Amino acid sequence: MSTPAAPPLEFVAHLSIAVGTPIDLGALPNGHRRMVPILGGTVAGPRLRGRVLPAGADHQYLRSDRVTELDARYAVETDDGARIAVHNIGLRVGSAADVAALLRDEPVDPNRIYFRTQPRLSTAHPDYAWLDDTLFVAAGERTPTTVELDVFAVR
Repeated sequence: MSTPAAPPLEFVAHLSIAVGTPIDLGALPNGHRRMVPILGGTVAGPRLRGRVLPAGADHQYLRSDRVTELDARYAVETDDGARIAVHNIGLRVGSAADVAALLRDEPVDPNRIYFRTQPRLSTAHPDYAWLDDTLFVAAGERTPTTVELDVFAVR
């Protein structure tokens, strides 16, 4: 039996998401939780262009000193006025020292961090109905003030 071919990826857009000061909720009964406010940002790419609206947050679960589960919900508005709901789940994994630096909002070489997500995009705008029928993956980088995401459609 031959190995199946991986589905191709199509670059959709780069999101530069401005984030606020994290709110550390501490070690709750179901794990250490943080909320990171989403302040706005830009969307630039061949399939989507617009802005990240200043609303939403990334709800983080610090699973260990190396692994952070991400659950971000926010909205995008395209240049032509379509509004898109974004629900982005993923993982950010690195050494304990690198993850601690990220949690202190310090820069870390993105090559040392595994940061991958699964954005779900949904809209009522008919010109962007393809978003509701497509799976996406993204590669990310956390800087002290932004989250940078390259979003790809799985074809």
